[in-house]
Amino acid sequence: MRDLVNDDDYSATELGSHWFQRPEPEPEPEPDPAPDRREGEVLRFGPGVTAAAARRAGNTPTAVQIWHGTLPGTPPPRPPRPRRLRRYAPAALILAAVLVFLAWREYGPRAAVRDVAVTAPGSPLGCDGTADVVGVVRTDGRPGALTYHWERSDGTRSAPLRETLARGQEEARLHLLWTFHGPGTHRAVARLVITSPATRAAEGTFTYRCG
Repeated sequence: MRDLVNDDDYSATELGSHWFQRPEPEPEPEPDPAPDRREGEVLRFGPGVTAAAARRAGNTPTAVQIWHGTLPGTPPPRPPRPRRLRRYAPAALILAAVLVFLAWREYGPRAAVRDVAVTAPGSPLGCDGTADVVGVVRTDGRPGALTYHWERSDGTRSAPLRETLARGQEEARLHLLWTFHGPGTHRAVARLVITSPATRAAEGTFTYRCG
């Protein structure tokens, strides 16, 4: 033991330095950010929740409300307009134009009557003959319809009649067939009365002679 103690290489200080080390100081934990405000048992951390706040919420029974709304003063985003409406817009315009044209043809300005004349047989009608009395109505060529009736000098009157006018048709010929029987002489008058689209009238005269 003495030899070991008197050994020149022996040093208690150096021996202790091999087996004992001073513990390094532990870093102090960073303080958690204080919440904006505390209301009862609810912590509000403003827009979003920090990591420290999330750890605090997980370690304590205090509830954490995460806000997902829009910041004050920021307008909500507008929903994009559907492309389907823009794609069908030209077809809708064409359809509307066609409907307007058809409505104009059906309910637009009607045909206007310019002149009415009646043509009767020029020579006397023979026994048991039939006279073809023709009413000629001239129009402006617009489409429409004529409403009319015939009146005869024997006191009879036809039912209301209708004649359709096509576009570009500027004349309508309306016929009255009047048949006579038996001997005698008769001066016949046939009168054409237009009641629509305007009131117009014309008449023709012929003679029936038999015997």
